Amino acid sequence: MIIKVTPDKERVKSILQLIKEREEFVKLIDHQKFSTNAAENYYEIIKELASALILLDGFKTSGDSAHRDLIDYLINYKEFTEQDISFLNDLRIKRNNSSYDGKKIDPSYLTNHKGKILELIEKLKKTIKDKI
Repeated sequence: MIIKVTPDKERVKSILQLIKEREEFVKLIDHQKFSTNAAENYYEIIKELASALILLDGFKTSGDSAHRDLIDYLINYKEFTEQDISFLNDLRIKRNNSSYDGKKIDPSYLTNHKGKILELIEKLKKTIKDKI
């Protein structure tokens, strides 16, 4: 569920600081040995960036489908294609399967998709920067 809130640039700046720390941490992880942890951290970075972005618009998500709603909301920005949204939903599902069902994310997933993940992170950061 998407809820109307007051836009909060200071909170967004705080979120961006925490994201920097998470990015530093994920760089230290051996992505072959700890592929699930790395993928989960990349997902968290993306989720927090998306949360910061919609907060600038005066919205937040809540409830059982909050993460899906958050990702789906990105289609409102010209920077994000349907393919981007589909990819992010796939990453969300992989993260949920690991977090809730104990399913590992294969190292090949990161090998094959790390470039796309980093591209989307940068796209989110640029979109936020343009709005602040």
